[in-house]
Amino acid sequence: MEEYKSKFKSKQMDYLCDAVLSLKTKEECYRFFDDICTINEIKALEQRLQVAKMLKNKKTYMDIASETGASTATISRVNRCLNYGSDGYKIVLDRLKNK
Repeated sequence: MEEYKSKFKSKQMDYLCDAVLSLKTKEECYRFFDDICTINEIKALEQRLQVAKMLKNKKTYMDIASETGASTATISRVNRCLNYGSDGYKIVLDRLKNK
């Protein structure tokens, strides 16, 4: 796979990516995200991933907003990323297909 040219590539971002990739268990993930993010930041990430999953499963904006509490702006942004983004959601959702 060709190296991805990120808009925010830096040594510091590489270090963050390495940190996330070093985590081995869900408990380690919980501990790391608890320390590095606010509750609102974690909830926003969690919500966006659920929105992406539901969009991929052809749910309507109304259903998604009702179930996740996401605004239509958030749903639209996630949808735009799914269709025209960097394939990050696609990679993760394909790997988590059976969960």
